[in-house]
Parts: sequence; C-alpha cells; structure tokens
Amino acid sequence: MSVAIGRVIGTVEKVLFLKSIDLFSQISGEDLSQIALITDEVQFEDGDEIFHQGDGGQTLFFIIEGKVRIHANGVADDLAVLSERAVFGEMALLDSEPRSASATALTDVVCLKIERDDFNEILAEKSEIAQGIIKVLIRRLRSTLDRQRVSGPVTKA
Repeated sequence: MSVAIGRVIGTVEKVLFLKSIDLFSQISGEDLSQIALITDEVQFEDGDEIFHQGDGGQTLFFIIEGKVRIHANGVADDLAVLSERAVFGEMALLDSEPRSASATALTDVVCLKIERDDFNEILAEKSEIAQGIIKVLIRRLRSTLDRQRVSGPVTKA
C-alpha cells in the first residue's frame, strides 16, 4: 500500500528530476514547474502491489529510487523491471481502460505520481508533453515487438 510522504523534495528538486526524465527532457523549466506542482511523492515497500492488472487506472508514476516489476497474466517472465527515472502507468493518463499489467515494488520504492485530471489540464495547454508520452509508448511497443521477434511467434496448442 502506498504511503503519501508529503513534500520531502521541493519544487526545484522535482523540476530537476522531471527534466532528467526522457518524457520531459524537451520541456522548459517553467512548464516543468507547473507539472512539479501537481506531483505527489509516495513510497512503497518491497513486495507492495502498486497497481493490479485489470484495475481502473488514473495515475502515472516516476521512480525516484528503487525498482518496480511490471508483469501481466501471472506469467513468470516480467514485461519489464524499471528503476530510477523510469515512467510507468502512463497509459492510464491517456485512456480510461483497465490497467494492462500489474506493477509490484521489487525494493522499497519512492515515486512521484500524477493523477489524470491534473495532468489533462496541463496536457491541454502543452502539446510537447503529449508528444513525449507518445514517444515513450512507441519505444516500449517497439521493444516488446523486438522481444517477440527474438522469442518467435506465439502458437496455440
């Protein structure tokens, strides 16, 4: 279960952190300060489920420290293991579909989170942010397709 830990890092530190994330690397400091104001810092303990596949989602997460396992359908193989500066849950900001995978803390984790409603207000004003999210999604899709090509086609028995 996440625990809100308040404003442990200030707005300036949040802006610097967000600027170091691929998603926001091309966004101005002034725009990032608006985004920093809508972020909340949360922490999860090792083994905590951050969200579950199939649940409704409306939160995007940025890992400040720790590792998060992204997994689906009870399959032993992870879709991804993410660490510092990684973004996850971004699809929840773009649609209201159920979560496509689960996220579990592999270590103690500290994240910044952004809720969909807050993000949509900024997104409406800043198309660069939408473009950044699209780039991240495309990169992840390509990575998944590349892994499938290496492992071969999925066949049904």
